Amino acid sequence: MTKFSFTKSAQDGKARTGVISTPRGDIRTPAFMPVGTAATVKAMMPESVAATGADILLGNTYHLMLRPTAERIDRLGGLHKFMNWDKPILTDSGGFQVMSLSDLRKLTEEGVTFKSHIDGSKHFLSPETSMEIQRLLGSDIVMCFDECPALPADRTRLNDSMQMSMRWAARSREAFGDRPGHALFGIQQGGLEEDLREESAKALVDIGFDGYAVGGLAVGEGQDAMFSCLDFAPDQLPEDKPRYLMGVGKPDDIVGAVKRGIDMMDCVLPSRSGRTGQVFTRRGVVNIKNARHADDPRPLDENCACPACSNYSRAYLHHVFRSQEMISGMLLTWHNLRYFQDIMAGMREAIAAGTFAAWEADFHAGRAQGDIEPL
Repeated sequence: MTKFSFTKSAQDGKARTGVISTPRGDIRTPAFMPVGTAATVKAMMPESVAATGADILLGNTYHLMLRPTAERIDRLGGLHKFMNWDKPILTDSGGFQVMSLSDLRKLTEEGVTFKSHIDGSKHFLSPETSMEIQRLLGSDIVMCFDECPALPADRTRLNDSMQMSMRWAARSREAFGDRPGHALFGIQQGGLEEDLREESAKALVDIGFDGYAVGGLAVGEGQDAMFSCLDFAPDQLPEDKPRYLMGVGKPDDIVGAVKRGIDMMDCVLPSRSGRTGQVFTRRGVVNIKNARHADDPRPLDENCACPACSNYSRAYLHHVFRSQEMISGMLLTWHNLRYFQDIMAGMREAIAAGTFAAWEADFHAGRAQGDIEPL
């Protein structure tokens, strides 16, 4: 069996490119993970997601434990078989969703008791139960259970949360056990405080993980504050392990994160935006609902090879969106996911060639031009 491993093949500044090897296939880094919240990337078939260039998907422990339940997925052969995805899957621990979605959360040292956002039923998550749920799902990369406070937060709150998360990380490591071919990632916390994140990183390294995530960002702090934190946070984590920035983000967030040493990212933005008519292109964001597109025969992005750009005009995409046709969400999501994967491929190539700075300048220059002029 192929062991889980990370090999860095090139570095340009702090930006890195390489390969994460797993029994289910290689993950080229830097990597963007589309989010399959409920065992599906909304509006997409699994083979269509793979066709965009994705090497790995993210599944949500919180959502899957509530519906259809991890036990049912396990009985049906595991998450890969259940959703017809044969490449790697990373599952989050459920901690963030418990914070953001559930009502009447009760936090103790043991874990979190919460009510489902679906039907109000009561549930409990701890490091041990999170590890068991992710084992039942059969995910390739498992995230340790942590507590993620929203920002801004005072230093006492951040420190208390970080210390608990480190105790939970140790319990997650013990509960995960020895699972050849599967990996467990630790999650660094500490808000925007450099010394708290350093303490968190040291605690995680002492415990020992297969990869390390920068958690607790993209929770309201803004891009400038996030980048300021990323100027030091990735450097505090082991260089020979993957570094994963959770829940990010917009195209310029992604480029800025890779520039600062991040290897993996995920976000619902490409699919969620596709369903609401927001389209990402090399010249910025297009709102396909706008009337200016009604008679425009040109593609969304003349340099994109996705089906939306290859086969359909802006006028058609405007029409099906305004008509609330299902194909609108399908085509726009496909395009957005392909655009995000094209960004990742461009960065990998540039890092390998030692031209990342020039690639980044071209990326920002293209977006600064704005969308193509209307007819």
